[in-house]
Formats: sequence, structure tokens, C-alpha cells
Amino acid sequence: MKAKLLKKIALSGAGLLATAALGSDLIAKYTLNGYRQTLDEAKTWQAEHYDISWLDSLESQTYTIDSYDGYTLHALFLKNPQESNRYVIFSHGHTDNRYGSLKYTKLYLDAGFNCILYDLRGHGENEPTFCTYSIREGQDLCEVINDTRNRFGESIILGLHGESLGAATTVAALGYQPNVSFAVADCGFSDITNVLKGILRSRNMPTLAIPYGNLTVRARYGYSFSQMCPIKSLRDNQIPIMFIHGDADSYVSCEHSKRMHEANAGYSELHLIPGADHASSIFTAPDDYRRFLQDFLEKVL
Repeated sequence: MKAKLLKKIALSGAGLLATAALGSDLIAKYTLNGYRQTLDEAKTWQAEHYDISWLDSLESQTYTIDSYDGYTLHALFLKNPQESNRYVIFSHGHTDNRYGSLKYTKLYLDAGFNCILYDLRGHGENEPTFCTYSIREGQDLCEVINDTRNRFGESIILGLHGESLGAATTVAALGYQPNVSFAVADCGFSDITNVLKGILRSRNMPTLAIPYGNLTVRARYGYSFSQMCPIKSLRDNQIPIMFIHGDADSYVSCEHSKRMHEANAGYSELHLIPGADHASSIFTAPDDYRRFLQDFLEKVL
């Protein structure tokens, strides 16, 4: 009886290890890679969900930016119909591309901003590569900031607006103390580990695979989940930042924005949108979103 019990325990342990090993491989594969939308797919989705008819009337320009390690980023410049020294850089969400930021662009155009939309590393027109959830992406954004000032002038007023991965990227970039006047982070994550835990728990799956997945990611890509932690960039941040998050977000809990708001050293605001799911606050409460943004910009500019 004792031998059978020990055998059963050993088999169950081996099963857990096998499950953890399989799970770690899947986490490494699908977290850092996965499907990416094409520009046409993204633009079509936007057109089906809200009005983007104004886009074709704008003067625009596409160009590329060499990042810190020689990686090429593709960008789209949308010129405001009125002359303005205000500029904003948009960072989109995971699997999306620069067209995913169009939902916010009209708000800034109406506020007198010129708009720069770029493809995050591994997305859009950029060369395929794995995602590091704010590590390399944050450094890329700093290069976009530098390029924008070199291209349009050092004296411009420049801000940042990011959604989801783009929000985490925006927060991570603040750790480098870039020359920007404000930042808006919509439904961003404070750290990727807690996002993965939340996803697994919502699917009634054990979180045991995450530490093993971390080892696989580190061995395969040279990074770890613990490094993918934008909240660390806020310890000394003095750039005004507005956090906005749907309180019904089923993908990245609004607790992430709450934690970042509390951790930020300088001025920040937190706005929770009742009933809004992930990256849908602008659709759930468009009037409130516009008002929050306008009030924030008036305060910080």
C-alpha cells in the first residue's frame, strides 16, 4: 500500500512537472510572440467601429526611425490643419499597430496637436521580433521622442499617449526622463507577471507554469518577466501622467493603474471608467474621456 502511494505521488509529481514544462513553453511562445495585425486589418477594424473619415483629409507623411540598436521603426505623421507647436506620440497595444491609435487621435487633433503614430517593435511594418513588454519598447519610444524633436524642433510641446502595451511602454520610457511635458497611460500594466497570473486564474489554470515560463523566456530570449515591470520607472518620475482604466477590464485589471498611480513620485491622476473592458474606455464613455483629457492638458500645459 505504501509503495503504491509513493508511486502515485511520484507520478502526480511528474505530471505536474510535465504540465509546468509544457505550460512554460506555451507561455514563452505566445506571450513574447503570437499573431500581429497587418496595417490593412487594423485600419479596417477601426473604420468598422468608429468614424475615421477625417483621416484622408489630413496632410500626412510616413517615415522611419533608427532605434538605439539599429532596429527600424515605421511612423506616420498627421499634421494638424491649424499651425501648432503641440505634438503627441501614440503607442498602440499588443498585436495591434499604429492604426490602433486612431481612436484617440481625433481628441488631440481637436486640441490642436500634431500626431505621430508609430509601430511598436515587432508590429505593423516593422521586422518581426519578440515582445519584451516595455524593456526594449521603452527605449524605442525614447528614440521616437528624440527623432520628433530633431525633426520638428527642440522648442515644441511634446506629450505621450499609450494604450495597453503602449501605456506600459510610455510608463517605462519615463524612467529615462525624456524631454516631454505629459503622458497618458490607458489600461497599462504595472508588471507582466501579475497580468499572466490574472489570465491563468480567469481560465481556472494553475500559475505554477509562470516561474518555469520565466526560466524558458530568460534562456530563449535573454530577458525575464521580473524585468518587464514598468512601475519601477515611476519611482523618481516628475512628468505629469494621467492613468485611465476601465473598472471592468478582464485582461489587465484596473488594479495595475491604481498601483502605478500610488507609486508615481510626481503629479498623476487616475480615472476609472465604470463598465469599460480592456482598451474600450474611449468607446464606453467618450464624453468623459474627452473631458478628463482636456482638463488634464489644461492643468499640465
